[in-house]
Amino acid sequence: MYTLYARWIREGKLKPDPSWNDELKIKFTLQDPCQIVRKSFGDPAADDMRFVVKSCVGEENFVDMYPNKSNNFCCGGGGGFLQSGFKEERLAYGQIKDLQIKKTQATYCVTGCHNCHAQIHELGDHFGGGYHAVHAWTILALALGVLGSSERIHLGEDLQEVNLPDPG
Repeated sequence: MYTLYARWIREGKLKPDPSWNDELKIKFTLQDPCQIVRKSFGDPAADDMRFVVKSCVGEENFVDMYPNKSNNFCCGGGGGFLQSGFKEERLAYGQIKDLQIKKTQATYCVTGCHNCHAQIHELGDHFGGGYHAVHAWTILALALGVLGSSERIHLGEDLQEVNLPDPG
């Protein structure tokens, strides 16, 4: 999906406008999902994901984690662990990811899969992260100007009114 988003942006079929963030300068980081990056498509998919996020928020507003791409840390929510019933163990393992996100000082962590989103959202709540977990498609829709007011549940107050589509 992210390779398609990247291709469509490069081809001009999708035209996200990052100018909504020119003055706000809200910082974003990116979680590299294990299944998509490490276990499947590797760094080219990670590069495409970064291209999409930067196209949506502005390159200067993207802060990468370290390590990243194929070497990034797992969030601890995938492979069924999110539903395993071992919540305390999952959160303890995920603290590595929480600290990694905090180190970027980003306000938002863009996620590429549902398990990452749910885990990172819970990590932020549990460890007082001060960041929001947000799906990649949410940021793309925001930058395209098509993200409705009812689709902003995972956005902070700083983005609730940004780039709302004209209801007319």
